[in-house]
Amino acid sequence: MSAAIELQKLGKTFESNQGIVHALEEIELSVQAGEFVSVLGPSGCGKSTMLRILAGLEPYTSGQIICDDRVITGPGADRGMVFQAYTLFPWLTVRENIEYGLKLAGKHIFERRRISGAWLDRIGLSSFAKHYPNQLSGGMKQRVAIARALANKPKVLLMDEPFGALDAHTKLMMQRLLQALWVDERPTVVFITHDVDEAIYLGQRVVVMGARPGRIVKEYQVHLPEKRTEEVRGNAHFIELRKMLLQDLEH
Repeated sequence: MSAAIELQKLGKTFESNQGIVHALEEIELSVQAGEFVSVLGPSGCGKSTMLRILAGLEPYTSGQIICDDRVITGPGADRGMVFQAYTLFPWLTVRENIEYGLKLAGKHIFERRRISGAWLDRIGLSSFAKHYPNQLSGGMKQRVAIARALANKPKVLLMDEPFGALDAHTKLMMQRLLQALWVDERPTVVFITHDVDEAIYLGQRVVVMGARPGRIVKEYQVHLPEKRTEEVRGNAHFIELRKMLLQDLEH
């Protein structure tokens, strides 16, 4: 399996009132095509900064990032981004939000309707196609945001704590939906989370970052079936991996 993303000695510094802050230090990470990698770490360790750099939304200071054999210098259609905050366009309907990137790409309206219709079915929101974001719950908004990102068929999907603000029941529902979508679509996913159970349930690999300057301190392979059910949360490997990850985060 070829690497979709290569972070090579990635570093990030910025100036603050207290002087130079080293946000990231020599991050080395290879993500294979079609792999789902969960990233855990304490608050302020640079997880979101790393993801924004991957998306091309923020410059880096040293090293380089290679995506699909090209050096990343800015945003690109090959990378889709889903944020924790609900980033839907409030003046567009659910369908129009899903079609936004397709319209920018010059897709004909009939093709846009076909693709958005298929995604509305998959996320269970066909009856909400003409609704606006302020008429949706938080879980619905994130379903639309995920559909909008995946409708463009990006090679890489970057997700920054997308379920962090949801209630427990909705969060579990969204995890099941995302896992099913990944099994079907197989994008390369880098998923930032604070939730250890979420990282294990979704990821094929879990990467642990240490406190600032942000750096990778541990990596674990998740030895669970690719298609996951709620029963895996009681699996002995799941429980042991959760224990190790909690100890890593504590220290």
